[in-house]
Amino acid sequence: MTEGSISKKMIMFALPVFLGQLLQQLYNVVDSVVVGNFLGKEALAAVSSTGSLIFLLVGFINGLFTGAGVIVGNRFGAKDYKAVHTAVHTAIAFGVVMGLILMAVGVFASPAILRMMGTPDDVIDNSILYLRIIFLGGLGNVLYNTCCGIFQAMGDSRHPLYYLVTSSIINMILDLLFVIVFKMGIGGAALATIIAQYISATLAFTKLTRTDGPHRLTVKDIKIDPDTLKQELKIGFPTGIQNSVIAIANVIVQSNINAFGSVAMAGSGSYFKLEGFAFLPINSFCVALTTFTSQNLGAGNFERAKKGARFGITAGVCCAELIAVCLFIFARPFLSIFGQDNDVLSYGTLQIRTEALFYCLLAYSHCMASVLRGAKRSIVPMFVMLGCWCLFRITYITAAIKIFPVIRTIYWAYPITWSLSSIIFTIYYFKVKMFDPNAYENLKKTV
Repeated sequence: MTEGSISKKMIMFALPVFLGQLLQQLYNVVDSVVVGNFLGKEALAAVSSTGSLIFLLVGFINGLFTGAGVIVGNRFGAKDYKAVHTAVHTAIAFGVVMGLILMAVGVFASPAILRMMGTPDDVIDNSILYLRIIFLGGLGNVLYNTCCGIFQAMGDSRHPLYYLVTSSIINMILDLLFVIVFKMGIGGAALATIIAQYISATLAFTKLTRTDGPHRLTVKDIKIDPDTLKQELKIGFPTGIQNSVIAIANVIVQSNINAFGSVAMAGSGSYFKLEGFAFLPINSFCVALTTFTSQNLGAGNFERAKKGARFGITAGVCCAELIAVCLFIFARPFLSIFGQDNDVLSYGTLQIRTEALFYCLLAYSHCMASVLRGAKRSIVPMFVMLGCWCLFRITYITAAIKIFPVIRTIYWAYPITWSLSSIIFTIYYFKVKMFDPNAYENLKKTV
């Protein structure tokens, strides 16, 4: 990532990331399609109601490992290969520990949290069953994302794609087999997902033990180096907090949606599945921006890092808005993939037509945050997201829903807070000399 055409390098890196995340997104979408069409809208609502809680726990832990990717990429850019080896093995060891913790917390805390969210009685049992099985796959989820983060930090976005192709095909086959043939219900859909997750984690882990280069994994060397872990967490912890505060806000949003009943839950859940697809190109450029920025700053290529940031942000924003227009126009046909209930489709369409055209601002905020993380300034997006996407979003919903007690009031929380964060990121970008060599050297002394 430190040489050659900036646009070509970034696009060629982002494309496999996009395809891989597209397949990963299919995990939950296949669950929703199979569940919605074969088990009914109550089962679909149960699956939909778990998304915010899954992101709350998984998002925090996976956010921690963003720091590992930045440290690995930065050290690789600086050609400090011994330090790369230490960072890789520390990340894997910490990933195993956190994966086990995720499993335990998710399995035992899910019922209480779902009840706190006001999950309706007609879906609570299925929601608990689905969520508990999903969290049994926590170790596979975290380990896979840790391995992928290492590959991507080294500039390799192809191998994670290969493993996801395999596991996605397995997931789809098992979904149909467990739900339709074996009649295992919503638990079968969840079981298919975690089997696929463990397969992808095994493939990625095995490849790391056989790869050439400084990131090769040696099982006997897997241990935590305290100094390296401290550096990784100093960057990753703010990202984990950022993911969590967004998720907490979304849990509260979901709680307000739940108050409108299971049909509204199903419609909103279908929308969020589509939004997940819309976000994929954005997230692909986000991963590319973090890797590109960290490697080039590590190599001292400050002007190249600056040009790469501008290209990646522009590309991410343009892709997001193009998808937004398509969703806005074809909202109902896309939503009908998840079921044909007219009321469910109406709720989902209303949410799309409220939020979609503002995806450009969502993309801009995430891309800016990714550049800042690559520049070891992850504390900044944490505070921006905490203020805008958590505190302000919760305050807005709490106050506005009392004045305008309709579901569209809740939907508007997203465009409003995306706009606010975009304004703050723009001000920060032009006020702080992020790509100035002296400023970066001063920052390195504190990270």
